[in-house]
Parts: sequence; C-alpha cells; structure tokens
Amino acid sequence: MPTIQEEVIRELVERVHDSPGRLLLVTAGAGTRALAWILGVAGASRTLLEALIPYDESSFDDFLGRKPNKYVTARTAGFLAGRAVVRARHLFRGDEPVFGLACSATIVTDRPKRGQHRAHIALWTAGEVNRYSLYLRKGKRDRRGEEEMVSLVIMNALATAYQLNIELPLPFVDGDRFSHVCSDITGETEKVLNGSQEFFGLQAEGRFVSKRNAPKVVLSGAFNPLHEGHEGLAAAATQILGHEVTFELAAINAGKPALTIDQIKERTLQFAGKNNVLVSNASLFTDKARLYPGATFVVGIDTAQRILQPRYYDDNHDNMLAALADIKENGCGFLVAGRIDEHGHYQRASDLVVPDPHGDLFSTIPGDVFRIDISSTSLRALDTSSSTG
Repeated sequence: MPTIQEEVIRELVERVHDSPGRLLLVTAGAGTRALAWILGVAGASRTLLEALIPYDESSFDDFLGRKPNKYVTARTAGFLAGRAVVRARHLFRGDEPVFGLACSATIVTDRPKRGQHRAHIALWTAGEVNRYSLYLRKGKRDRRGEEEMVSLVIMNALATAYQLNIELPLPFVDGDRFSHVCSDITGETEKVLNGSQEFFGLQAEGRFVSKRNAPKVVLSGAFNPLHEGHEGLAAAATQILGHEVTFELAAINAGKPALTIDQIKERTLQFAGKNNVLVSNASLFTDKARLYPGATFVVGIDTAQRILQPRYYDDNHDNMLAALADIKENGCGFLVAGRIDEHGHYQRASDLVVPDPHGDLFSTIPGDVFRIDISSTSLRALDTSSSTG
C-alpha cells in the first residue's frame, strides 16, 4: 500500500509528464532516487531528454567543460544546470520549453567524511535560475534517508520548472539547514526593456552580477546565434588582455526594433553554465562606456570602421570626435579583429584612419592569434555589434 508521500510524488510526476517542457537531469553524489521516481511513472519519454550521473571526476569535468575549484558547491551546481539546459536546447528543437536540473552532493558513504553532508541543486530555465542548498546534520540519517531528502528537493525544483502547485514536505531534523534563492531573469529583462534599468548581468553559474563589478572586457552583439566565431574572438581577447570576456546582448540597437522578452531570454540561455552575459539597452558605444567604465570593447574591423565614419553621427565630424572623447574619458578602448576584405587585403586596426588624439583607442588582435576570413555578413561573427558611437 503506497504511503501518502508516495502518492503525492506519483501525482507530481504524472502532472509533469502531462505538461509541456523537456528536462535534462544531471545528478552527482545523490539524487538518483528522484530519477527513479520520474522513470517509475509511465510517460517519462514525454519529459526526460537525458539523465546523466557523472560520478567520476573525469566524467564530471568533461560535462562541465572545466575542472571546478570545488565539486560540491552552489556555484558548481549552477554551472551544471547551465550546461544541462544548453545541452537540452541542442537535443530538442521543438516548441516546448527546456529545463536544466542539476545536483552536486556529498552524503553518507561507507567511510567517514570530515566535511558537511550537503547537496546543492540548481534549476535553469529561460526565465529564472533557482538554487537550493541543503545541509544535513551528520548522524541523524542513513544513506537512504539522506538520499531521499536530496531527491525530495530535486522533485520540488521539478515542480517549480513545470509551474505546478505541489510542494513535497521536507522532513527536517534539528541541525539541518536549507536555503532557496531565485534569479528572476524575466523580471530583470522587463526592467531593461521598459527603461527602468539600463542593464543587468548574469554570471555563468546563474547569479546576478553586482553593479559594483564592472566588466573588464566586453564583446557585444545580437548572438543570433552564439557560435564559434564569437567564442574564438572571446578566447583571443582573453589571451591578449588577461581578463575573462563578458558578452553583452544588446536588447536595443540603433535603427533596429528592440528584441522581445522571449528573444532576450532565449539568447541569454546560450551562455548558461559557461559565460557571463550582460543584457543592456545601450545602443551606442558612448552609452556602453558610461555603463562599463574602464572596459575594452572587442569588435570586428567592420564595426571599428563604422565607429570612425561621420555619417553615423548625423554627418557631423565634430559629433564623431565628441563621441570618441567620451569613450576615452570613461577609460575605454577597442580591441579589433581583422579580416580579409573583398579585394583580398587583410584589414587590421593599424589600417584605420583615426583622428588625433584618439589613435590609442584602437588596438589589433594579431592574425596569428585570431583570424577569420569569412565576411561578418555571412557568418554574423565579426560584426559583433551594430553599435556605432
């Protein structure tokens, strides 16, 4: 005879299977009972795209694309969930939403552990990132009991993903600790589009970037889609400048319609678990320089040329000089990727005609560090922003 809890779990899973949305689940260290509950109800093929259990460090690192500083942290769980949702987008091309749900845990084993028994769970959707941290008092449960606690948190996260009004009770004991925080991407996007906020930043693990942490290097674009041209350019900039590149999605571009909320959320999702991304309403580089003082903007030669053309400043040379002066005053500059033009000439920053005293605003990415000879129009790569001033 099933218990009341088992009946509620079954109801939750049935409702998940009957709801739109495809899930990619990653569990390391604990959480496999949640997978058994999902698979134990008919209809799992409508829900589950893939389940991964990267127990060995090599498997864990391979999925994450990096070796984390620590394996069982909230940050690492966020990275896992981000990579999971990106993989889900790759596997599923339908109209339903996709979710990345991940757990990194350390619980009772056959040998004593010095650290805390704990689990960090993260749920990444297009509209929000939920992060759950569970600390279990040692000695109060056997492995089955700790596994069940972790799996119950995972199931509650699953209910959140599918917007189900079901919450499984968690049987806490004295000494347990639990927290839940949410990064509301939809809400922040709405603020940018309605003008009440100029930008927001999302870290690769799903936390919002503090406004105090101005990015050092920014690569701006529409990222429709993010591809190897953008990633290669970012890697080259990191190699040259010694700082990680932050991508900036321009929600509003001069002369183009603003992106919709759904477009912004979908494009932002491409960076989950891997790169920091900003979303801003700054359509001009003068605006970006004010938002990100001291930043170096990574651009293609096409964009650099437009920055220096008075026709983008109401055909006014003085307006162009004023814009360049504003960018310099905010401590910003440009790192420029070259490419071959239609005449077979490799164009680089040194070929730009830059008016005095602004020659030092533009520096070159050497061709042996990064070079791509397909036009930016064809690949949407080197025209990294439609911004012009």
